[in-house]
Amino acid sequence: MIKAPLGKHWLVEFYGCPAERLSGVKEVEQALCDAAIQAGATIVETRFHQFAPWGVSGIVIIQESHLSIHTWPEHGFAAFDLFTCDADLLADKTLDFLKTAFGAARMVVRPFDRGDAQLLGAYASKI
Repeated sequence: MIKAPLGKHWLVEFYGCPAERLSGVKEVEQALCDAAIQAGATIVETRFHQFAPWGVSGIVIIQESHLSIHTWPEHGFAAFDLFTCDADLLADKTLDFLKTAFGAARMVVRPFDRGDAQLLGAYASKI
């Protein structure tokens, strides 16, 4: 019987970031990879895209799930999410690292449990 959620998902918004910290695809990718390492995650693959005239979207797939980001340098804003099924992953360390890396004046964090244990038990297939 499952007693806990399957995972934890943090939706994070960074406000007041200097545009230059959100503009370059290589810099944004490096920040997310460094954050994953800070969290103790195992990187599987990365995929990032530079938009014109500005902005970056990307994902770092980790063995424990993923980190993803979308940036709006012209607004000094980035939307980030971290999903993990590993209770030992250091999410707070990851978020603090990224707040500093992006120079955010403000960070808003919304954590969610994913995979409600009661509902999972009711709908679990018998394999």
